[in-house]
Amino acid sequence: MYLSDFDFELPNELIAQHPAMPRDSSKMLVIDKNKFTSHHFYDLPNFLSEKDLVICNNTKVMPSKLYGKRNTKSIQVTLHKFNDDGSWSAFARPAKKLIINDIIQFGSLKAEIIEKLDGGEIKLSFKCEKDNLIRKLIELGKMPLPPYIKRNNDLREDDDNNYQTIYADKLGAFAAPTAGLHFTNKVFDKLQNLRINVKFVTLHVGAGTFLPVKTENINNHKMHSEWGEVTSDVVEKILECKKNGGKILTVGTTTLRLVETAFDKKEKRIKPFSGYTNIFIKPGYKFNVPDLLLTNFHLPKSTLLMLVAAFGGYNNLKKAYQYAIDNQYRFFSYGDCCLIKKNNEKL
Repeated sequence: MYLSDFDFELPNELIAQHPAMPRDSSKMLVIDKNKFTSHHFYDLPNFLSEKDLVICNNTKVMPSKLYGKRNTKSIQVTLHKFNDDGSWSAFARPAKKLIINDIIQFGSLKAEIIEKLDGGEIKLSFKCEKDNLIRKLIELGKMPLPPYIKRNNDLREDDDNNYQTIYADKLGAFAAPTAGLHFTNKVFDKLQNLRINVKFVTLHVGAGTFLPVKTENINNHKMHSEWGEVTSDVVEKILECKKNGGKILTVGTTTLRLVETAFDKKEKRIKPFSGYTNIFIKPGYKFNVPDLLLTNFHLPKSTLLMLVAAFGGYNNLKKAYQYAIDNQYRFFSYGDCCLIKKNNEKL
């Protein structure tokens, strides 16, 4: 398939700049093959039963956007990866006049540019250890909102809260697992009252999730890697759910990619996993773990859209996205969501 197969026109006014309030009041489009029905996120428990299992990603977004000075010039830097050599990869704006050995001062934090790459990317060496830097980021950093969320006067204080799931626990993401942003304690209480199990995995979402696909033939795309972990207790719950005939709901594409990575295709079972994954899921992929996927509406030509098309069926998803546009659903990170039933259609 080709990149152009995943393009669509989206009116700018449907790109959500702020989340729905309360969180669980966002709209939810239920996609069952070629049948679409409109609901709200707080209706989610009504589509599940006692045998089912909900799996969420408990990664926590690092406040990795820094504002500093190079000599007297202002510069914005967004960290997106800690490298094996102790340096940090980052995107800088403006980056054109930056040169190797430049020093950038971020308040009490200082960094040296040790490499300059394409597309505004640089490598930085900070004058402190990683643990101390993390503490400084929490003190000085801002939320790394995606570029399509516009803020006139820096970031709003409520973004610090809104761009984090209520169950965020493991610090290390450079972007939010946005499907989880809709959850409230009220929804979790309802799931608990219905005796529906909820378990957590960790996948630290990288800034690569926003990088465009540059190859027209999608088979030639090289996927970014992200660190994740599926613990043995989660594996046990998944196996138990499958044995009892329950459905597994993965909350977000990050959760889905991680549990599929943990599935051993030779032994045909899921196993505990800890490490990096660069799994690229596109139409034609055979899913092994999830039966349902909760996810937001994604960017045109993105790997996330390709994954969703693989899960729900390419033709169904094209129609569903047009339905969402026609019915004024809000798109992307702060937007509405959809609940998709698995449909492994043949291409």
